[in-house]
Amino acid sequence: MPTFPSHDIESAPEASKPLLEISKKAYGRLPGLHAVMAESPAVLEGYQAIANFAMKTSLDADEITVVWQTINVENECHYCVPAHTGMAKMMKVDDSITKALREETPLEAAKLEALRKFTLQVVRQRGFIEEAQFEAFFNAGYEHRTALEIILVLAQKTMTNYINHFAKTAVDAPMQAFLWERGENRIES
Repeated sequence: MPTFPSHDIESAPEASKPLLEISKKAYGRLPGLHAVMAESPAVLEGYQAIANFAMKTSLDADEITVVWQTINVENECHYCVPAHTGMAKMMKVDDSITKALREETPLEAAKLEALRKFTLQVVRQRGFIEEAQFEAFFNAGYEHRTALEIILVLAQKTMTNYINHFAKTAVDAPMQAFLWERGENRIES
């Protein structure tokens, strides 16, 4: 298996250096994922843009956490599940939501569970959603806008999950407390 480079600001390609500065300022440190992405300035810049757009969706903190973690868990991302667990804590998302997502058990709130289910259907069915699935999602209180925003977040998470699979990115020290491995509860969509 190839070893993917992990850069600091000094070793990064010239075009990645200002992008890594942005990451360091935003997180107070340089996330390992960003250090790997820095090998390709276009990838790091694209990721930063899509991550910024994801934060501009209509999804609140609980909802974006549900979408992020549903995708992370489905893709078995060893790096992103702990990272988004830490982010959920910073965003004051209830620990019961994070626990259910990490353990693949149903969420207590019916609306959030509908969001989790629909996100899982989007991922597993590659966007080929049946009419009844859309109907259940819309009946839960979501709109066409939300369905489109799930695709935006899916693009973000596909980048990060797959890059972490390629690079076997080490989980950052602040997120070590939230290490994760898939359990036995693989939930049905």
